Amino acid sequence: MTTQTARIIDSISVSLNAGGMNTINIVLAFVMFGVALGIRPKTFIEVFKNPKSVLLGMLCQIVLLPLFSFLLALAFGQSISWTMAMGMILVASCPGGNISNFMSSLSKANIELSVSLTAISTALAVFTTPFNFWLYGNLYLRFADIASEVPHLSIPLWDVFKTIVILLGIPLVLGVMTSHYLPRVAQKLKKPLQWFSILFFIAMVVLSFMGNLDAFLKCIKYIFLVVLLHNLLALAIGWCVGSACRVPRRDRRTLTIETGIQNSGLGLVLLLGTSIFADFPPHGGTLVITAWWGVWHIVSGLAVSTMFYLSDRRQSQKR
Repeated sequence: MTTQTARIIDSISVSLNAGGMNTINIVLAFVMFGVALGIRPKTFIEVFKNPKSVLLGMLCQIVLLPLFSFLLALAFGQSISWTMAMGMILVASCPGGNISNFMSSLSKANIELSVSLTAISTALAVFTTPFNFWLYGNLYLRFADIASEVPHLSIPLWDVFKTIVILLGIPLVLGVMTSHYLPRVAQKLKKPLQWFSILFFIAMVVLSFMGNLDAFLKCIKYIFLVVLLHNLLALAIGWCVGSACRVPRRDRRTLTIETGIQNSGLGLVLLLGTSIFADFPPHGGTLVITAWWGVWHIVSGLAVSTMFYLSDRRQSQKR
């Protein structure tokens, strides 16, 4: 990547007034509420009777994905800007995405495991997201030998903690309570909210970057390739860990999808709503990687789900 291309990418910005930011926050919380509607206490009880897959899922999402994302960013070298590397690390530090449960149902995967992993990673995100981003972000700046050019990455812990609790924690609790006490209402709302979450994120990305459309289109091939390879890495981590540890096929599919679909919407809100990069130079690369990941993982999730579906169909025809 040339210096000029990196500058074009970093010049991309998102202009949101207080009203626009509040709207995104409310809708993202509503989406998380929709995810939690599929969670019931008995779901956790059934899944934790065999905790192996849950522990492997946490290993993939919280430990391996951030670590390998950091290594991939280093491997890209000068092919990407440091801000794009920060976008990769931020996405990897976020919890599982809110459409992973929907993709798991399409894939005939273990939906109970998917819901449990999303809930657990979301609950832990209050601690794991800022920690992983701080750790691997600073390691990247150091090992990429650009720490002297870029300020030290400091995380405003209170801002991040407050944002995650409000956007994810409270809706998660309310959704579980609704599922437990009003199961019929939860069942009626669950599917419409899943589709709404997909449409909302795409609309949010399109509207946010509309003012930078020319710059975005000039650099899309770089952004597309980085996110494609990063997402393939995430999917491969889930599949390989599940295969190596010989978990059931449905669980292996869930690990693949859960690791490959991240809550990049939370990443965007953290970038736009907190002071993480207050002292940094322009960081459009972080924004576009985080935003494009949110669009691309829908495409890749549907592709993987289709592959699993066709695999089942071929096997059923052989019988």
